[in-house]
Amino acid sequence: MIEELERVYEEILKAIRQGQPIAVATVVEAGGSTPREVGAKMVIYPDGRTVGTIGGGGVESRVIEEAKEALAERQSREVAYRLVDEERGDPGICGGNMRIFIEVLPVRPTLLIIGGGHVGQAVAELGAFLGYRIVVVDDRPEMVTEERFPWAEERLAEDPAEAVERLPLDEHTYLVMVTPHHSLDERVLVKLVDRPVAYIGLIGSRRRTAHTFQRAREAGVPEALLERVHTPIGLDIGAETPREIAVSILAEVIAVQRGKR
Repeated sequence: MIEELERVYEEILKAIRQGQPIAVATVVEAGGSTPREVGAKMVIYPDGRTVGTIGGGGVESRVIEEAKEALAERQSREVAYRLVDEERGDPGICGGNMRIFIEVLPVRPTLLIIGGGHVGQAVAELGAFLGYRIVVVDDRPEMVTEERFPWAEERLAEDPAEAVERLPLDEHTYLVMVTPHHSLDERVLVKLVDRPVAYIGLIGSRRRTAHTFQRAREAGVPEALLERVHTPIGLDIGAETPREIAVSILAEVIAVQRGKR
């Protein structure tokens, strides 16, 4: 059982680090004859993939379906099975009772930073301190080194628009654009159409933003997406230095995450 628990906990840690949603099913009560003892665990992903087992058979199949529902609703739950109850549990061979707690783990939010300059560095450092998973993208390899971004879990030296198109963005992704060129911002915005990110922030003057938005419209970006872009990025706290700007950006990100903006 120790080896299996190691695999389960390693999978949990991997999912947390990668920002993937998972549920963990744990046997919390086992009476009579049951396939697994109290403490047995299984990791379940939204697509039904699993690591570990709570006994197999009909009970495990039902727990997987319960876990998928719990993940969709983002709500943990407890389920009980009589292993001789054909309507609720395994109709077959064991003849015991099991209670299983299905815990939906909170997803670690991802801070996707487009631009590896001074502001991007400061945002990454503060974001990591606040518990975000840091991904930084810049098409200049010298700007996304481990030395410059020791806090990043992914450092991508590639075209940001192509990276945004390729990366698995979701409602737990907070995208911060702190690039030196508005033409790059426009190309990234095009790739964000129909992508369910939680936040889009864009650095730059109002004049630069207006030009970027106009070019984005011409490229087919719908107005509904442009209305979601927070620009000028960050809360207005009179920030001047890169670290002060990072504070204003992360304050806005947190406000969006908490439903305050």
